[in-house]
Amino acid sequence: MQHPAALARLIEALHGLPGIGPKTAQRLAFRLLQEGRGEARELAQALDVALAAVGRCRRCRMLAEGELCPLCASAARDDALLCVVESPADVIAVENSGAFRGRYFVLMGHLSPLDGIGPAELGLHELDLLLAAGQVREVILATNSTVEGEATAHVVGEMARARGLTATRIAQGVPFGGELEYVDGGTLAHALAGRQNVG
Repeated sequence: MQHPAALARLIEALHGLPGIGPKTAQRLAFRLLQEGRGEARELAQALDVALAAVGRCRRCRMLAEGELCPLCASAARDDALLCVVESPADVIAVENSGAFRGRYFVLMGHLSPLDGIGPAELGLHELDLLLAAGQVREVILATNSTVEGEATAHVVGEMARARGLTATRIAQGVPFGGELEYVDGGTLAHALAGRQNVG
């Protein structure tokens, strides 16, 4: 049976979200349209407001409502330590570990030439300008333990070393193929404490 066009479009949009398969997308669409119309309107309004209000922090590229995110606006952070991560979810994961008080740079992805994601898409020029400013002393590479994450960490580590900075990689506790947002806080704290020099 074919769905009405508007319903099919909703299912397709939900299916486009990470971790949502076709059956789950269909179930969510049915739920929202059958008995959750109030929730659906609230979701649509919240999404509309977030799309209008949330942008990127001009310093670290984290999601923010103003020019600076709360972490970059805080004077209590250590400017000498810069943790480079792939996504805003990774910042939250590291923050929840309670083991890091430095600054962040969010790549919003990883190098993936086959998908057309290169240095420009990751903001590596902006990162290089940040490293050149002279406040950062150590770059902590906290990209995911995937092939793309490792390649990205290698490139960023080379950038840091070219500026005479220490480049370290989070080590223990993060499994190869794992993603930071799914690692518990204690494991992340251990990984940050046991970081090692790169190269």
